[in-house]
Amino acid sequence: MEKRTVLFVDDEEAILRAIKRSFADEPYETIFANSGSQALEMLKQNQVHVIVTDMNMPEMNGIELLNSVEEKYPQITKMVLTAQTDAHLMLTAINNGQIFKYIVKPWQYEKELKTYVRQAIEYYDLHSEREMLVSFFEMWIEGLDMESKETKFLKGLLATRKKHLHEWKQRCNAVPLEA
Repeated sequence: MEKRTVLFVDDEEAILRAIKRSFADEPYETIFANSGSQALEMLKQNQVHVIVTDMNMPEMNGIELLNSVEEKYPQITKMVLTAQTDAHLMLTAINNGQIFKYIVKPWQYEKELKTYVRQAIEYYDLHSEREMLVSFFEMWIEGLDMESKETKFLKGLLATRKKHLHEWKQRCNAVPLEA
């Protein structure tokens, strides 16, 4: 199975170090950026599936970053971490950036953040599977030869995808959420 990658963005190095320690044993790749501009550079260099960003950062705040991510990489599942509880700001972030989760600091790594990241990866996988199925059915409806190489490839891909989703679920469930 293709390994999933989560990008964490926060301007506070102590928070990034704490996240790095907490997520070291998770069954997915983690990468880290300390600014919105650094995050955008990392997105150019890495295939990222989930981005988790702080809201309050200098130069480029979390909303601006996620708006840019939505424009360039709409398939990425987006999450926000913040100490702010401003309802208007939260609604703006959710509505404009298509945010999957909005998490208020302080959070509990084991009970909240890890669970939410796992859910975001599962959401990404399910959304990707949905897109693939839509494409398959569009081709099928158009009368594509069901014995063609392309159709056989999609059938095999669908079977592999289902297997990978099952394996991912087993791996996530095997990692304890409590230390």
